Amino acid sequence: MTKIFQNKIIAVLLILVSQIVLAQKKDENIGTEVVNVVKPYTPTISDAFKVKETPALEDQDNTKKEVIKYSIFSFPVASTFTPSKGRAANVDKSESEKLYKNYLTLGLGNYATLNAELFVTENISDTEYVGGMLRHLSSQGGIKGVALDDKFYTTSLDLTYGNQKKNLTWNADLGYQNQVYNWYGLPENFSPIIIDGINPQHTFHNFYAGAKFSLNDSFFKEGSLKYNRFWDARGSSENRFYVKPSFEFDVLNEKIKTNFIVDYLGGSFEKELFGTNTIKYGYTNFGVNPSVVINKNDWSVNLGAAVFYSIDNENSKNKLFVYPQINASLKVVGDFMIFYTGAEGSLDQNSYRDFTNENPYVSPTLAIAPTDKQFDVFAGLKGKLANAVSYNIRGSFQNEKNKALFKSNNFTEDSINEDYEFGNSLGVVYDDMKTVRFFGELNADFSKKVSFGINGTFSSYTTHNQEEAWNLPAVKLGSNLNVIITKKWYAGANVFFVGERKDLQVNTDILTLVAPSPMTLTSYFDANLHVGYKHSERLTGFLKLNNIGNQAYQKWMNYPVQGFQVLLGASYKFDF
Repeated sequence: MTKIFQNKIIAVLLILVSQIVLAQKKDENIGTEVVNVVKPYTPTISDAFKVKETPALEDQDNTKKEVIKYSIFSFPVASTFTPSKGRAANVDKSESEKLYKNYLTLGLGNYATLNAELFVTENISDTEYVGGMLRHLSSQGGIKGVALDDKFYTTSLDLTYGNQKKNLTWNADLGYQNQVYNWYGLPENFSPIIIDGINPQHTFHNFYAGAKFSLNDSFFKEGSLKYNRFWDARGSSENRFYVKPSFEFDVLNEKIKTNFIVDYLGGSFEKELFGTNTIKYGYTNFGVNPSVVINKNDWSVNLGAAVFYSIDNENSKNKLFVYPQINASLKVVGDFMIFYTGAEGSLDQNSYRDFTNENPYVSPTLAIAPTDKQFDVFAGLKGKLANAVSYNIRGSFQNEKNKALFKSNNFTEDSINEDYEFGNSLGVVYDDMKTVRFFGELNADFSKKVSFGINGTFSSYTTHNQEEAWNLPAVKLGSNLNVIITKKWYAGANVFFVGERKDLQVNTDILTLVAPSPMTLTSYFDANLHVGYKHSERLTGFLKLNNIGNQAYQKWMNYPVQGFQVLLGASYKFDF
């Protein structure tokens, strides 16, 4: 079967080969054929040519410009309008008040009060000037219910010479002051015999000489020095000398200001209270206070510190103090609201003269020492409620060591006592104290003619050893009003309120089983008015009314003040 099939295939192949051979042999020319080759269409984009904005024209005639002539055909028009000449509007000019270099003031009042002031200054060259001030205030007393003489007077003379040059400004000062006060604050129930034997008069003297100077275009900016000699009629004396130079350096594009101080104080009291020993004191304090001010955007920061080295000359004790001096402010809403905060501290050197300026009824038996004001941390807001209304609100926490407090001296009824040992003087005690204080004030200029201000201070004290913060009020309020009524008349008012204070005094001659308790000094309100009349540019008259409520309040224990007071006077300005 297989063979038969193979034979058939071979036969077919032979027939095909024979046919092909025969065909080739039959016609050698195969002829021509037309073959069309078809290709898919592929479109292309030819190059684009940009048309020039300003075509180049070959025609030279097109570049010539045609000259065009214009003419206006005018003819007159009838008009009845006649313009008037321009004239500037009148401006109301206020007459400038002439300034005088010198003035004299004289006033007289009840209680035989005399108030006088004379100020004189004169230029002796283009850069030099001299000046002087003479002041006097006295009263012959007459306070109701006071058994001892209560008159007082104070007279002072101050002289100055100054020189103002381009790069150097300096002035020298010289002065003397004489004060007379009386220890009239005697407790009740003293026998007339003892009262007649008391001479309460006390006299102070003060002499000073100093100078101040400042330089431009120098790292040494300014400085001051002063010598002060203070003494009284009871054998007390005190010398004080200080130098305060100030330098300014540029470090890393920041200005660093550095203040230095050398403060010497030395003095003595003839005797101690109810004793015979002499009291001597002396301190030399060296201080340095570097600071730098950084302003960035609405922030202003003053970074600094104060370092003091204090030498107790009498007790050979030295101590180093370091205090912060940091202040910062932020403009929250421009000048309308400014937030400020800081922490400050200092070493405050107390002195006999400083104490008598605050309270002239102290005894010449004081303990003098510096106060270590460790820090005063505060924060507040200030700014404007309107263009003419400003405010300031501040809260603070203060920590002080060796804080000086006025306290009434204990007393006896012994006729051989000194004139200030009958309970009619105050002493000084020291204690560590913490104070929380809130302060607020508001000032308004309603117009150029009316201004008003009000302020208040609220304090809370914490003492360490003393039973109370002696003679320090918890509340103090004040307000003032000034009005220009007409070109000739002006007036003003000043009122203040002082809250209760505490004090303690013991008659050691009276034996008691009950410990004495602090006494409360009642709060008081004082109102004062003044009215003035400008007769001319030179002459002005005035009337002052003080303590209008006629209150016999006590500023210090057993020390009532003068009642209703009237002072009438005039002031005269002049030039040489």
